[in-house]
Amino acid sequence: MFMTVKQASEKWGISDRRIRVLCSEGKIPGAYQEGRFWKIPVGARKPADGRYKSKESLLLQIDRKKVELDSRRPLTAGEVARLTEEFIVEYTYNSNAIEGNTLTLRETDLVLRGLTIDQKPLKDHMEAVGHKEAFDFVSELVKNNVPISESIIKQIHYLVLVDKKGDRGVYRRVPVRIMGAQHEPVQPYLIKPKIEQLLHDFTVSTEHIVTKLARFHIEFESIHPFIDGNGRTGRLLVNLELMKAGYPPIDIKFADRITYYNAFDEYHVKRNLSAMENLFAGYINARLDMYLDMLQD
Repeated sequence: MFMTVKQASEKWGISDRRIRVLCSEGKIPGAYQEGRFWKIPVGARKPADGRYKSKESLLLQIDRKKVELDSRRPLTAGEVARLTEEFIVEYTYNSNAIEGNTLTLRETDLVLRGLTIDQKPLKDHMEAVGHKEAFDFVSELVKNNVPISESIIKQIHYLVLVDKKGDRGVYRRVPVRIMGAQHEPVQPYLIKPKIEQLLHDFTVSTEHIVTKLARFHIEFESIHPFIDGNGRTGRLLVNLELMKAGYPPIDIKFADRITYYNAFDEYHVKRNLSAMENLFAGYINARLDMYLDMLQD
């Protein structure tokens, strides 16, 4: 009895593309190629993944896959639509769910199609639509390669915080605390100079894009410039810069929120950036695999 690459992918939770590589390297005993297709024994065990023994090796994998993706450019309109249509719904669901939105993935999809969900707050509907509009705005910025700036940050936030009209695109004017966090956001009078310094440091940094964005994201959330909507805005800014650099956007899953929260505390308590770097790198690597798999079909 044999299974296909796709069936093995679903069974083991790794990409089709990676399984084909493992087959060609002889790392799945009993697997053989018949024409263009691989046949994999049903009883085969998931191979141990020894690729990423260090952060550096994972970044090298990402760089290599980025070069491969670049070789497929420019993508057709149909390819772009196929790669982004499901992502937008899932990204909107997860980013909002991390912040307490109660819409399910299916309900988020329905709301973005213009439907209303009974017994769900109007606020949750508005957040879904606002996040989608903010991502569409980010996509336009990417097309025009617009530099990140204070103005861009505030415009993205304005679209995100659709349910709080007086606070949209405006830095907070009161001190805040983040419940359970190991860091206290800066006082209101320090927000503008801190954001300006953050943007300068990001622009002049020569670090790998993953390292740069992990640091930028933690520092942005640490400043906590807005009264609400900081997390969603910060994750949109990460994707703005990722896409401008030619990488796929990433979607931090609601299911990974504890790992995500802990990455902030690792940095603030131990000055350890690697937890957020590893989280970002894992998501970017998986997204690159998905893009390359779909473009290979």
